[in-house]
Amino acid sequence: MGLTKSEIFTQEQNEIASIAKVLGHPARIAILEYLAKTKTCICGDLVNEIGLAQPTISQHLKELKKVEIIKGTIEGTSICYCLNEKKWSEIKTILSQFLLIFSDENNNCC
Repeated sequence: MGLTKSEIFTQEQNEIASIAKVLGHPARIAILEYLAKTKTCICGDLVNEIGLAQPTISQHLKELKKVEIIKGTIEGTSICYCLNEKKWSEIKTILSQFLLIFSDENNNCC
């Protein structure tokens, strides 16, 4: 069996791509902004705040949770979501290092 395309890239490249993919939807950005603003939330609050259907919100939450940007705890019949501060800090570091590659000092082309 041959290599999958992701296997030919470094772990860092795959991680940056994974982060970019999950951040690549405006609904997920809106969810993250809301969670950052409120520090905690119940999924129903997101439906009211963002204006998308419950199943759509749930799918976006699932994608954010898969890459550990958010975490959730079950409280009765609701799940309370919040930002995963540790993961968010890691993401800031990873993206900052990646973006520094493209600093003006290193741009000698065109």
